[in-house]
Amino acid sequence: MIYLDNAATTAPDREALARAETFLSENYYNPSAIYGGGFSVHTALKEAREGLLSRIADPAKFELIFTSGGTESDDHAVFSGARRGNAVTTKGEHAAVFESVTELKNRGIEPRFAPLLPDGRVDGGALIDLVDEKTSLVSVVHVNNETGAVNDIFALARAVKQKNPRALFHSDGVQAFGKIPVRLSGDIDLYSVSAHKIGGLKGTGALFKRKNLQIAPFLYGGGQEGGMRSGTENVFGIMVFAFAAEKKFASLKEDGERIARLREMLWEGLDHGIFTRLSPENGSPYILSTSASGMRGEVLVRMLWERGVVAGTGSACSSRKRYSRVLAACGYGEDVLDGVLRWSFSPATTKEEVIEAAKHANEAASSFKDKL
Repeated sequence: MIYLDNAATTAPDREALARAETFLSENYYNPSAIYGGGFSVHTALKEAREGLLSRIADPAKFELIFTSGGTESDDHAVFSGARRGNAVTTKGEHAAVFESVTELKNRGIEPRFAPLLPDGRVDGGALIDLVDEKTSLVSVVHVNNETGAVNDIFALARAVKQKNPRALFHSDGVQAFGKIPVRLSGDIDLYSVSAHKIGGLKGTGALFKRKNLQIAPFLYGGGQEGGMRSGTENVFGIMVFAFAAEKKFASLKEDGERIARLREMLWEGLDHGIFTRLSPENGSPYILSTSASGMRGEVLVRMLWERGVVAGTGSACSSRKRYSRVLAACGYGEDVLDGVLRWSFSPATTKEEVIEAAKHANEAASSFKDKL
């Protein structure tokens, strides 16, 4: 099986699983327990937290809250940060942010959505125009999960703060963490990440928070996670996350350069008479969105599956909808939107797999075209 849907989820890293196995079989103690076993697990969690935090932020300026994943991290940021007036985001957000900001209108807060450029980046000027003295939160996805376009969140956050210093700035970094270089600046207040996009397990994530920033707890109870998310920690998931991140960040630059070459190899291998490229060349190396205009992407996905190739039609969280809301906001028509295939890579992807996948995609699309 050739797996090229890593933006949806990655295979759990076997080395990380093996290293963390002791937290299932032996060191299964509750980290809040006061006896020796509990304290040792508490210490391991502390080290995991510090390790993950240091990957992209200064521990003197940021702290980390463990969550159940990217959606919870996004929801925590949106509902804690948007407390008055209006909240500004983009039409290119993952559903976890887009739907949460939409829900704010039922809580007396006005949602505002900035338009996209054709490659999936936000129109920065339009975004800043939406910010005013009543804006309490601005949220901009770091890497567009449909096209791989990278938003300059650091410049945008700086511009937001210049216009309204009280506004909080959040970014969904799920498709950026462990894949492109990131170092959080002081203008970033909140940043969401997920474990299962980098070889960790589903059900684990984190929210990076600027120190001294006061936000409301997401879950109430025993006071874990500094009182921000009560409930016994998912120790095994957190440790797998930390070990997978350790491995990913050790080769982040080299992996990115190699995968960028594979992305371009796949594009060059596709029949350009059938497939149109939607992703920018300067986007994340891990995502390539294409379209077989006039065809049905979900049919092509099933045809590829039968040929031993796994691709997606876009965000897995929006798979129940015929068209991608994000790509529609980029300005594409129905013919293009119908035929979308999203290819996404991991460090395990090989040159041979990419060549084979392109061949099968061309054959499947040609077969589909002949039946039209």
